[in-house]
Amino acid sequence: MLVLVAPGQGAQTPGFLTPWLDLPGVEDRLREWSSAIDLDLLHYGTNADADEIRDTAVAQPLLVAAALVSAGQLFPTAEDFSRLVGAAAGHSVGELAAAALTGVLPDEAAMKLVRTRGLAMAEAASVTETGMSALLGGEPEAVLPHLEKLGLTPANVNGAGQIVAAGTMQQLAALAEDKPEGTRRVVPLKVAGAFHTVHMAPAVSALDAAVQELDAADPLTRYVSNKDGRVVTGGREVVQRLVGQVANPVRWDLCMETFKELGVTALIEVAPGGTLVGLAKRALPGVATLALKTPDDLDAARALIAEHATPADEGVREA
Repeated sequence: MLVLVAPGQGAQTPGFLTPWLDLPGVEDRLREWSSAIDLDLLHYGTNADADEIRDTAVAQPLLVAAALVSAGQLFPTAEDFSRLVGAAAGHSVGELAAAALTGVLPDEAAMKLVRTRGLAMAEAASVTETGMSALLGGEPEAVLPHLEKLGLTPANVNGAGQIVAAGTMQQLAALAEDKPEGTRRVVPLKVAGAFHTVHMAPAVSALDAAVQELDAADPLTRYVSNKDGRVVTGGREVVQRLVGQVANPVRWDLCMETFKELGVTALIEVAPGGTLVGLAKRALPGVATLALKTPDDLDAARALIAEHATPADEGVREA
């Protein structure tokens, strides 16, 4: 069974959209979305520097656009996606890409929603200087109480020996000086706020207002939620979970447990791929993985799809 995943904030790098513009129709799609959300995706995805695309209001739409563009080269329609992919998920903002790919939201609606999300989270982050750091190594039994002692939140429980802490810059500085037992490294992330924590509570209200008028369809294939790793079969519930997750931890460890229970045999991470494949290699041994970084990876991705695509008659079933 094939699983497709979309990365979250921090995966962006300067110029990462550039090679995709050589493909037919990609530049036109990006221009249409840019106009719809009043953000120049072409500029930020090709010419902007690392600091410019670190801005939450910019990074989030860029990442969803990249996910949709790259996945669209493999699955031209939602029906193609549902026929070939057994389950889909996204890490944090990647969940909006997963919602579009599984047919819950039209692409443009997902882009407008992620623009609202990015702006609201950037505004919330501006209130207090906050950030996030990844802890590599260490057992949850040792890491989680240590974070609580420092006043930090385990914002991403990623599995495979990785937990991301979020809080004020002072709290993160204290963590760098006082690592939990067994932790090898503490790595500051390229994000501009303490996402998935109480610091993001103001953004929840803004996002909740934005989704009230959305028409959400039920997913055409399994949608695995960051909240608890559960397969969600109702479109409205998917959207409500997207709202709540802004201020609550990402449980990517539970998502990978669900992949395992569903019988995953291959996992593709759409552009800008790499982070989630790295976690899968450690947590899902024996599963074939591929990070879709540039169009040069498309042929290998198509070969993996041909070998591991989900039979069309399996349908959607709950974990």
